[in-house]
Amino acid sequence: MDEFGVAEYSETPVEVEGVLVAPTADDAIVTDLQLYGKRAVYDLYIPKGDTHTWADVKVAFFGQTFRTFGANQKWVDANVPLKWNRRVRVERLV
Repeated sequence: MDEFGVAEYSETPVEVEGVLVAPTADDAIVTDLQLYGKRAVYDLYIPKGDTHTWADVKVAFFGQTFRTFGANQKWVDANVPLKWNRRVRVERLV
């Protein structure tokens, strides 16, 4: 708490191994812009078993900073044959 009684927070970077980064599809960019007012630039595919919270968090890769937004899609592990079971969209922060 600061001197005015407001909670203070600090950010702690956490490295998540095995995240797949892919450009967002053009039709999804338009839809996200209409739904959320944000322009998706990448989709992050999160490995199975990850327990991090991905809602409205800053992420950094490729030497740039991004913020997650929108509904995170998670699929049933047994129905996904590969390593990833969740998709998170990100927008570029200036």
